[in-house]
Amino acid sequence: MSKKVEGKVALVTGSGRGIGREVALKLANEGARLVVNDLDKDVAYQVVEEIKAAGGEAVACHGSVTAPDFAERFIKTAVDTYKGIDIIVNNAGYTWDNVIQKMTDEQWYSILDCHLTAPFRILRAAQPVIRAISKAEQEAGKEVFRKVVNISSIAGTSGNAGQANYSSAKAGILGLTKALSKEWGRMKVNVNAVAFGLINTRLTEATADGNARIDIEGRAIKVGVNPGLMKQLEATIPLGRGGTPAEAAGAVFLFCIPESNYISGQVIVCGGGFE
Repeated sequence: MSKKVEGKVALVTGSGRGIGREVALKLANEGARLVVNDLDKDVAYQVVEEIKAAGGEAVACHGSVTAPDFAERFIKTAVDTYKGIDIIVNNAGYTWDNVIQKMTDEQWYSILDCHLTAPFRILRAAQPVIRAISKAEQEAGKEVFRKVVNISSIAGTSGNAGQANYSSAKAGILGLTKALSKEWGRMKVNVNAVAFGLINTRLTEATADGNARIDIEGRAIKVGVNPGLMKQLEATIPLGRGGTPAEAAGAVFLFCIPESNYISGQVIVCGGGFE
């Protein structure tokens, strides 16, 4: 049986853990050659080795997606290693919550930089590469589709209290998605978005003491959800539970396969029926 994305070159940000890792593994399992990224060098290389051990191809480009030179370095890694780009998944992200009167400029800009500015820079850096390859293909009479999948959230489609920064960034990525679907259609690039609901990762894992933290470039960012609140949240989901990272990856994969070649500028909600 042929694999859905055999030989395609896929770049996935934030793919050392959680949803991003599952996206990378899913694409690799279906034949794609991966550029894996994570802020943490060790976990990025762990995913690379996992893909290689399963018979796939992968390289790492670790570092912060918000670094000024990251986008060019990310794209260059793909071109230098595989000579092309076929799939870009802008997945990297985290939350840094507060009500608006207590939210600092640092909180605001850090989240917008990660969830909106970084994808913009990556896609800007990718455009000359995709344009050149697409032009050559069209001159040869070939129709080859490429895929961009931007990650949004129901916080971006509907808003969420305490997340003015995250909601704004995730709403903004939908605008970027729709704009680029119109700009890049002539290059046969499908640009779509997946908006996640509650997905069970280390960012949402129930923690009784409320003291769970992750390190983001020297900042101790609070993560996790109180168990009682988690039960309340799950009760609002028609399917009765949060999603798994593998299920989230499945939604992204839908926009990466040939069956979605005539779908662009769209957003699907992966939230178990909750919107």
